[in-house]
Amino acid sequence: MKKTLAFLSLSLGIALVNPLWSAVAQVPNLLPLPIPTTPDFSPIPIIPEVTPPLKPIAIGSNCTLRQTCLGWDEQLWGQRGKTGDRNALLASIDNSLLYLTKGEAIAAYQNYPVKEITLDRVRRSLVRFRQLVVSSKSAAQLQAAVRREFVFYQSVGNDGKGTVKFTAYYEPVYTASRVRTAIYKYPLYRLPPDFSQWSKPHPKRIDLEGKDGLQGNKSKLHGLELLWFRDRLDAYMVHIQGSAQIKLTNGKTTSVGYAGGTDYPWTSIGKEIAKDGKLPLNGLTLPRMVAFFRAKPQELSNYLPRWERFIFFQETSGRAATGSIHVPVTAERSIATDKSLMPPGALALIYNSFPYPAGLGKLENRTVSRFVLDQDTGSAIKGPGRVDYFIGSGKLAGDRAGITGGNGSLYYLLLKE
Repeated sequence: MKKTLAFLSLSLGIALVNPLWSAVAQVPNLLPLPIPTTPDFSPIPIIPEVTPPLKPIAIGSNCTLRQTCLGWDEQLWGQRGKTGDRNALLASIDNSLLYLTKGEAIAAYQNYPVKEITLDRVRRSLVRFRQLVVSSKSAAQLQAAVRREFVFYQSVGNDGKGTVKFTAYYEPVYTASRVRTAIYKYPLYRLPPDFSQWSKPHPKRIDLEGKDGLQGNKSKLHGLELLWFRDRLDAYMVHIQGSAQIKLTNGKTTSVGYAGGTDYPWTSIGKEIAKDGKLPLNGLTLPRMVAFFRAKPQELSNYLPRWERFIFFQETSGRAATGSIHVPVTAERSIATDKSLMPPGALALIYNSFPYPAGLGKLENRTVSRFVLDQDTGSAIKGPGRVDYFIGSGKLAGDRAGITGGNGSLYYLLLKE
């Protein structure tokens, strides 16, 4: 969704589940470069060594306890009485293969920082992996084939040792009106036609919608209203997620997606609330933050303007949420990473703990090894130690995304040469 989006867990500014440390091979610490001694009168410029974001690791093809080894993705075949999502993974692979035929993919891989990871190798890896997903009869069979035929490139993480911080995002479903009424009065805006000519620094959020979100006729954006919401927090959450499915008040449905945004960095509203001492940072989850605003709606005018970036939207007529590489993102099979470092459209494997329904409206954390496609990015997803996991659409997806966090591992899978 072009994830200049932000992310529910990240909107709180904290990891929301217990840290998870991978038991697999770790990337070694990189020693600092020595400081050269040169004459004062003729200094020699030092060019710092660039650390690759990904490094190949040896994992071997043997795995005695398969369920604890990388590549055990039981969700493909279904579990606990639920249907598997193999077809969803195949569709996501096809989306990445389509992307890799485009000029933007060719340009992205021309200067990719890991020289052996090329567009052709990424494409061939996806084609072969797809064949294995179709032909494999079980999680164990697919796991063995992948470990035998692929090289695992591990992200160096945020500490040089492979530690990757996870958050999750989803596509909300909200009710909105095509016209302003006394109830539906908080707008989403279209991208201004002259936006590329706007001078910088851009206007801030408070300049465009006012402190209370009701700038109205005084706004520079007047006349560009796309939809109207009854709750300011709902409209703001669409800004955070970057897309939404919409139930219209006339009984019809549509959807909206990211069209552009002003040039300001991400600000964590959760951290701002905690910084002011109004909620404790420890244990601050999305439901607690939402409950805070429901109980004290006047605080919306205090905190929402602190994220100065403003997002513009376009109507997408019910189409699926789309990632930054301009293909649909797939629930639990798409991730967002820093696209200046990670290979777009590539096959990846994530290892982390995620919340799942446990009955009676409860969620329980389960550690998973999940095959995914790297198809999105985000303004707050920076560096090799960040992954945002797309969970899907609707309330349950939102509940799960709101408590996703922790530290795990990220790998990219490339065919052996």
